[in-house]
Amino acid sequence: MAKAKTGHNPLKPLLDKIPAPMRNKYFLVLTIFIFWMIFVSKADIMTQYKLNQARQNLEFDKQYYIDKISEAKEQKRVQEQDIEKFARETYYFQKDGEDVFIMEDPED
Repeated sequence: MAKAKTGHNPLKPLLDKIPAPMRNKYFLVLTIFIFWMIFVSKADIMTQYKLNQARQNLEFDKQYYIDKISEAKEQKRVQEQDIEKFARETYYFQKDGEDVFIMEDPED
């Protein structure tokens, strides 16, 4: 006859208090996997959230600098026009094939 196991497990009363689904090995593996993905892994949720926030901040900064560049280009264009106007009025510069007439105010 085969001998029956008569060993006594001292943790049996504790194991009986744990609900049956939590004693399932698949549930335990799934729980460990979820814990690993949320807290331990390089690609955990907190890291992904922080990276997403950094990406959004960088996109905001990118748009800000694109706007600033367009403003600077507009200012440069205006300054170039002002320089030409200043040179024409003060030093009587002219373009090729252009006549310059100097008109003075009689009050001056």
